[in-house]
Amino acid sequence: MTNKIRNNWKLNEIEVLFNLPFNDLIYQSHTIHRENFDPNQIQISTLLSIKTGACPEDCSYCSQSSKNNTGLEREQLMPLTEVIQAAKEAKSNGASRFCMGAAWRNPTEKSLDKVIAMVEAVKALDMETCVTLGMLNKSQALKLKDSGLDYYNHNLDTSPEFYGEVITTRTYQDRLETLHHVREAGINVCSGGILGMGETRRDRARLLQELANLPKQPESVPINDLVQIKGTPLDGIDKLDPFEFVRTIAVARILMPKSYVRLSAGRTEMNDEMQALCFFAGANSMFYGERLLTTDNPGETHDQLLFQRLGMNKEVLSKQTSEAMN
Repeated sequence: MTNKIRNNWKLNEIEVLFNLPFNDLIYQSHTIHRENFDPNQIQISTLLSIKTGACPEDCSYCSQSSKNNTGLEREQLMPLTEVIQAAKEAKSNGASRFCMGAAWRNPTEKSLDKVIAMVEAVKALDMETCVTLGMLNKSQALKLKDSGLDYYNHNLDTSPEFYGEVITTRTYQDRLETLHHVREAGINVCSGGILGMGETRRDRARLLQELANLPKQPESVPINDLVQIKGTPLDGIDKLDPFEFVRTIAVARILMPKSYVRLSAGRTEMNDEMQALCFFAGANSMFYGERLLTTDNPGETHDQLLFQRLGMNKEVLSKQTSEAMN
């Protein structure tokens, strides 16, 4: 067992981990987690949709795709004052990172300038900042870096082999190129995937292989459990076995020992016991607040009670930590 960072994981090695007896896998992942993090501390992020609906992409899981008849109303970019107020509320509720998402294929230069003003305003509140705006080119990534952006989220979603079953309007390589631009600009990378879309265990292994074998592993790895939304092609699909979700968290921790592994979408369908098992397996970050873009999330009060029951503490962002990451 080692916590050395590797960028040369082979698929058969990852599949061996997935196939371990559950207790052996969790023991291994928890040991690595404890070697790299305080096992009783969790990083809290809040996610806000700053522009909702009418996305031209055809992602089969997404309520915001214009191709999916979900009844979601198209909204304009949120005013700066409302974003600042939401960030203040998130901070008062214990969030150390404020994430802003816009339903775009890629931002226009005019739209990007407005988002940059939001980033600067949230940074002024002494919070970490993250945005997800779709694909970026090199110059856009550099502009976001100059604004002080800490993280850029751009998920790979699934394996390269299964990707075409879920999305056809952009390629896997498009996603990798955006991650390259973000990394080259010096912004921390937030990238993960969605489980429960009909993929196989090998697909889950391949997703983690792609993430772990990036030239530099993502600082943040969100793992989503599919939220089925009426009107999307994936509504009604068989749900993922909860133990398989926990296994994926554990393997992610082993492959990426120093990354924050985040419980993201799907927590409303997880009981407290499953979430506790995810924390033990290596998850040490979560989205906090009643909404994740357009889907429900457990409320802050419920999460606070869960932390109390587990003896867990919310990570407090220090300026030294923020500066070290940049």
